[in-house]
Amino acid sequence: MVPDTTTSPRTGRQELLTALGEIEQRVLWLSAATIDHANRVRPNPTGLKVGGHQASCASMVSIMTTLWFHELTADDRVSVKPHASPALHAVNHLLGELPAEALTTLRSFGGLQSYPSRTKDADPVDYSTGSVGIGATAPIWGALARRYVEGRFPGAGTGRQYALLGDAELDEGACWEAVQDPMVAGLGEVVWIVDLNRQSLDRVVPALSAERLAGMFEAAGWQVLTLKYGEQLTELFSRPGGEALRTRLDTMGNPEYQRLLRCTPAELRDRLPGTGSTREPLEGLIATLDDDALHSAVRNLGGHDLGALLDAYAAIDDTRPTVILAYTVKGRGLHSEGHPQNHSSLLTRDQLADLATRTGTDLDDPWRPLPADSAAARLCAERAGELRRPPVERITPPPVPTDFGRTPGGTGTTQQAFGRALLDLSRSAPEAAARVVTVSPDVSSSTNLGGWLNKVGVWSPTERVDWFADDAETILHWRENPTGQHVELGIAETNLVGLLGELGATWSRWGQPLLPIGIMYDPFVNRALEPWQFGIYAGGQSLLVGTPSGVTLAPEGGAHQSITTPSLGLEQPGCTTWEPAFAQDTEWCVLAALSLLGRPDGGSAYLRLSTRPVDQSLAAVPADPAARERRRRQAVAGAYGLRRAEGTPDVTLAAMGAMVPEALAAADRLASLGVAADVVCVTSPGLLFRATQARRGLDDAPQWILDQAFPADRAAPLVTLLDGHPHTLAFLGTVHNTPVTPLGVTHFGQSGALDEVYRHHGIDTESVVRAALDLTHRP
Repeated sequence: MVPDTTTSPRTGRQELLTALGEIEQRVLWLSAATIDHANRVRPNPTGLKVGGHQASCASMVSIMTTLWFHELTADDRVSVKPHASPALHAVNHLLGELPAEALTTLRSFGGLQSYPSRTKDADPVDYSTGSVGIGATAPIWGALARRYVEGRFPGAGTGRQYALLGDAELDEGACWEAVQDPMVAGLGEVVWIVDLNRQSLDRVVPALSAERLAGMFEAAGWQVLTLKYGEQLTELFSRPGGEALRTRLDTMGNPEYQRLLRCTPAELRDRLPGTGSTREPLEGLIATLDDDALHSAVRNLGGHDLGALLDAYAAIDDTRPTVILAYTVKGRGLHSEGHPQNHSSLLTRDQLADLATRTGTDLDDPWRPLPADSAAARLCAERAGELRRPPVERITPPPVPTDFGRTPGGTGTTQQAFGRALLDLSRSAPEAAARVVTVSPDVSSSTNLGGWLNKVGVWSPTERVDWFADDAETILHWRENPTGQHVELGIAETNLVGLLGELGATWSRWGQPLLPIGIMYDPFVNRALEPWQFGIYAGGQSLLVGTPSGVTLAPEGGAHQSITTPSLGLEQPGCTTWEPAFAQDTEWCVLAALSLLGRPDGGSAYLRLSTRPVDQSLAAVPADPAARERRRRQAVAGAYGLRRAEGTPDVTLAAMGAMVPEALAAADRLASLGVAADVVCVTSPGLLFRATQARRGLDDAPQWILDQAFPADRAAPLVTLLDGHPHTLAFLGTVHNTPVTPLGVTHFGQSGALDEVYRHHGIDTESVVRAALDLTHRP
């Protein structure tokens, strides 16, 4: 137990605890009633399960009550575990942020969301949660993002970043990747409160050990506060037989303890003493307790003791992250408390009526407010004023140029072009470049970020000595200071996109827009997709760059050859993807992606780049300014005609990224065979798909790009080609309902020379020519 250090400036401690107790009971009731209304009161003609988690809310009620109604400041932010969302809505209702009628809309169309959502809930929500592990780690990255913003654009303030999570959530590897990252150990504003109820979805967790968890957190430099027993049990431990009671409870397995919660007092008197040396002294101690006291004592855990929770908050060390391991009972106060299958169980009507009686509410008037003259109501009103945040004044991001005005020549890669684009941005648009922050998982030098890093430096809360600054052979200068614009994490893609999402949300949290860019190997993008898409769902806007990519990484072998990433733009809401073929297209697409960031009408982007050297003259960038601008608009919109055959084409070759040289070579071969071929360079399959949907009235995206890249008077059978799964471009046949043969990669790659690997997958020039001849029915 932590020491009792809490005093209240508003009232005496006991009066405070009494008021908090009344609020605690009301939060318990409102969360249960909200879920009951969604399942049993609101009409449901389909009979489809609505769901909700009364027991998961109940285990968090004490923690949330003490936080919101005593501890939090307006600068603090809290991530609430997904299944406790009704408890969050109950809290915000008592604070006057949510009207009673909103509580009747849980899980209804347009109503309160199943899990807390920053972008969809009418309720104030600090962090979107719902994907286990991601909501827990979000406050870590939120703390780092706040520090970054405050250091460069003051106004983000201070405040703790809390995560309320269930103990089963700690099974997620994402939690431990974040906990042990070297960047995290100094984030003293981070506080995790673990609802240690020892249950998962279907069972009591048999071997959960708080001591083991504590050791893992301590090894990562975290402060650990453990709240195991409440005041009643602590007092019993001091009586004769008390040490035997403590020993019995400490050594008891989780399932046995949970079974005690389901026992009558008579059964408790038989089961609790056990069969060992503790039995006799325990029987003596238990004999001094009446049934109510015995029933209460066995469930008197620290996570439900309001005073113990207040003391724990007062003991937080703000120089390092803190975790509070709060022992709780899942379903505490409900008829289902402690039952191994109570995760999504619902109280019966009679059980709900009993809960109403015990919490001093009314089943027939479930949303009745607290008595206006009660201490609890006065505390709610007082805290509402203290927690009210002023409106965020949002700054418009500086304009991003659309074109640097130069045309790359020679031979180069799109990966190299990306690095040059960042340097050109710093020269051409320094105000926009000052908002750029790059993040990578220990692959900066291998993804062409070296020049950018040398220019802007690496971000660190404090300046650190660069011991290799005077080493003549050092090419990448690792200057760490608070003004740096690159954040380097360990090799954990989940951490990278978690931070990326929070850096991309600063425009909505504190009004300060950033232009965050995350760079990782494209083969590992799939590992990061879930947390990244959840960041997008939560309003985080960022640019994710996957490089190098595809089987074009020929010598690397199948382990490093991505297949499915090209179709992200078709499948990920809120994200535009580009896969440019040339350096000029890369520059245009990078600038277009950056212009989407940090604004209410903006969005995220994904850029897939290659290390294949390509002759840049193949891009045939127009010299005329008007024609150049037309090409730029087409490249950014999704595609452009790279080569038009004389007369009516027999076939169209639509290629993307690194495969465009093969398409051009195939067009030359086909011309020698008397087959006229157009070549279309596709830069964004997602934008083209949206345009085809809009043509059918299924989207509001612009359609003009289809008419310019695939004009109706040049409609012909299609061969599509990309270094990725062929389904990505297969839909292009629907533009004019023409036959289509999609070529791409459908199985794991092989190591080898580029021509060998392309031939193996059927994406080489020969394969394109054969496919075109088959489509045109040539002999």
